[in-house]
Amino acid sequence: MTTSDQSIATSPLRDSIPARPPAADLPPGPTTPVRPRSGGSRLRALDGLRLVAALMVAAYHYGGRDGEVTRAWGGSPRLQFPTLHSYFAYGCLGVQVFFVISGFVICMSGWGRTLRSFFASRVSRLMPAYWAAIILVTAVFALPVVAYQAVSPSDALVNLTLLQQPLGVDRVLGVCWTLWAEIRFYALFALCIVLPGANRRRVILFCACWTLAAAIAQGAHQPLLEIVLMPEYAPFFIGGIGLYLVHRDRRDAYAWGIVAVSWLIGQHYAVQRLWHGPHAPGFSYRSAFGIVLVVTLGFLAVAAIALGRLDWANWRWLTVAGALTYPFYLVHEHLGWVVIHALHRGLGIPSYGTFLLTVAAMLLLAWLLNRFVEERLTPRIRSALNRPRPV
Repeated sequence: MTTSDQSIATSPLRDSIPARPPAADLPPGPTTPVRPRSGGSRLRALDGLRLVAALMVAAYHYGGRDGEVTRAWGGSPRLQFPTLHSYFAYGCLGVQVFFVISGFVICMSGWGRTLRSFFASRVSRLMPAYWAAIILVTAVFALPVVAYQAVSPSDALVNLTLLQQPLGVDRVLGVCWTLWAEIRFYALFALCIVLPGANRRRVILFCACWTLAAAIAQGAHQPLLEIVLMPEYAPFFIGGIGLYLVHRDRRDAYAWGIVAVSWLIGQHYAVQRLWHGPHAPGFSYRSAFGIVLVVTLGFLAVAAIALGRLDWANWRWLTVAGALTYPFYLVHEHLGWVVIHALHRGLGIPSYGTFLLTVAAMLLLAWLLNRFVEERLTPRIRSALNRPRPV
């Protein structure tokens, strides 16, 4: 099974979010030290923002595009949501918001870590829910009553490696293409920052070199360089890293420069890839202004968190929201089609009711995956990968 329009699907990754960075690698001259954070051990507003981005993506997949979801609705979502479909079409930009968050969180959580610890953290966070989602979606799509076709057993097994996209294998989860982007970001960050040891100068140099190299790769039209450097997505990861530097020192002019350049380049790629004319097929019309606005709001939201402006959003339920985001993201699209078909065409529930009930059902499934898969397997995998081995 393949999904349509890879460039505008989406992806959050569930990461631990420490509330307070370690002592900054301060530049020469007077600086403002990192402000003490109040209220809690997590940046809970970041958890909430992740869930908002995931719900944006769900709105896009359920009501903001055509494609295989039309078989679930029995017609185009444009007819199901005559007023909201044009707004739902912007939900695909949740992926850009996720990438900005990922840049922020990976820089924060990777600072001061060893390469082994960083690798163990990433694998233990990503893989348990991902494996469960692959097995669950494959099993459901194999049922005779489900109208969607499962991938071949061989392709399903390859999907367990998370390398199906570069290997040209059909994907079980349409959204997994963003995990491939995240993995490449992790690899670059691990080799350039975690392995030699994180400090401010090294992170700034990494951001500057990646930005320049990505632009060169785009201009050179070299597929290998584009695969490694990801020109289209690099500005969002780099912008998130810059915002983490701002979180450490709000007067860091270099950090603000990284954020500004990343926003300028990022909005360009978003408009270039996601803008379509008013008569484009699949009602995917989005105005350039609307795209730039959503990208800008994503940067501003993470910036507000970095500056502590949302420290007041310290409710415990936001931590739960953050924990549900990744499994929800993995299962919501394809299993959502099955639920929509059952509720709307099977039970005759109106479109808006079906939409809300489907989102609720996917959140419940995400809670079950978090409770019975992630909470049990994540610490065990992390412990096993962190255990010292004899040389």
